[in-house]
Amino acid sequence: MKKQAFNPYLPSWEYTPDCEPYVFGDRVYSYGSHDRFNSLMYCLNDYVCYSAPIDDLSDWRYEGVIYKKTDDPLNREGLACLYAPDVTRGPDGRYYLYYCLDKRQIVSVAVCDTPAGKYEFYGYVKHKDGTKLGEAPGDEPQFDPAVLTEGDKTYLYGGFCLPNDTTRTGTKAVVLDKDMLTIIEEPVLVLPSAPYAEDPEYKKHAFFEASSIRKVNDTYYFVYSSIVSTELCYATSKHPTKDFVYRGTIVNNNDIGIDTYKKAETPAYYGGNNHGSIIQIKDKWYVFYHRHTNGSNFSRQDCIEEIKILPDGTIPQVEMTSCGANGGPLVGKGLYPAHIACNLFCDIEEARTGWEWMGPEFPKITQDGRDGDEEPGYVCNMKAGATAGYKYFDFKDVTKITLMARGYGSGAFEIMTEMDGEVLATIPVQYTNEWVPYTAPVKIPDGIHPLYIRYTGDGTISLLSFEIE
Repeated sequence: MKKQAFNPYLPSWEYTPDCEPYVFGDRVYSYGSHDRFNSLMYCLNDYVCYSAPIDDLSDWRYEGVIYKKTDDPLNREGLACLYAPDVTRGPDGRYYLYYCLDKRQIVSVAVCDTPAGKYEFYGYVKHKDGTKLGEAPGDEPQFDPAVLTEGDKTYLYGGFCLPNDTTRTGTKAVVLDKDMLTIIEEPVLVLPSAPYAEDPEYKKHAFFEASSIRKVNDTYYFVYSSIVSTELCYATSKHPTKDFVYRGTIVNNNDIGIDTYKKAETPAYYGGNNHGSIIQIKDKWYVFYHRHTNGSNFSRQDCIEEIKILPDGTIPQVEMTSCGANGGPLVGKGLYPAHIACNLFCDIEEARTGWEWMGPEFPKITQDGRDGDEEPGYVCNMKAGATAGYKYFDFKDVTKITLMARGYGSGAFEIMTEMDGEVLATIPVQYTNEWVPYTAPVKIPDGIHPLYIRYTGDGTISLLSFEIE
């Protein structure tokens, strides 16, 4: 029997944001940058890769380190970070990894004979005269490259544009020769930055960073992080380097824009930057994106949601869930880890809409130990009004729920199936340094519902898991 699929889809102790997913053969591969748990900066670790069978997105396999930051000749001492990469299969059948080092304005390339083997440094993207892209007069700084290979040509995209920066015009594309390094068509503007945007709707969602490119039938989908930062948006065109038209938001990592279970403008998770893309796996389409944990910008985790591409080419925005690529709701009975919360918030509105969520008043998902330790994730710092939400479950004949908790507090957890709905059970908890089970009877209506767990009382409590019976 297959395991259920959760969000985040990788182990709770793994932090690999900026995901670019690809299907090669009968497996889907997840490439991204690599955050260090409890760090003070983005992308400090080496590139790793995970893969899963295309028919079982619960079964992710660690492929190991595929590229070290010291493998780049410009970074032998390892002082620069490896920012978000992308991978493409070249005309020669080999796999090419494109990336940028931090504080460098150029694009580096590594190559491997297999999708997830040991990549070796290959060279730098360059103009015909040998000048590196990003260093020639008129070049704009390179950042977060995206690549798409068609025949002997590879299209390379990239850019980073702050909302009010008039020195950067937008994300640009070049065309590379079959050597995967040499530019044969000079940079052209794909999407303008906010100061140069003319369409009023696009201007509110103008390009910021995180370029990604996919082709769906005869249409090119350019996926990017907008100046809103928390959202992944998309534009489409019939041509790979021109005529892109803004189409909307695919996913937002605090669910702003979703009005099915709350007001559209109300965030239901703490939001930070976002980066990901779309991919078809067998007969379904998915969006890969990342969320923030540990009350920090620098411990990000990958998530998946199933999406629909409608006949007119649009993609309706999807909400964040705990069940991700499960193919439906989770079984409404059994033991579940607390770190799969897709909603997490407190009753201080400002702590959800600004940067205050990184402060001491906000609950967060974290782990014990150090980076790399295989310690389970949990929700900590739950003060009065803090709520963790899980979507969705198919409940039937539920009579009891058990929470595994610890902390410096005295109060109770309330169980609901709506964010501010009827309290179905109250579970008293008390001070303890160890994880302790707390059980209460509960009657959850049969059917598909979310599960919300809210703390009321004094002090702070942590939640490791819950068991539905």
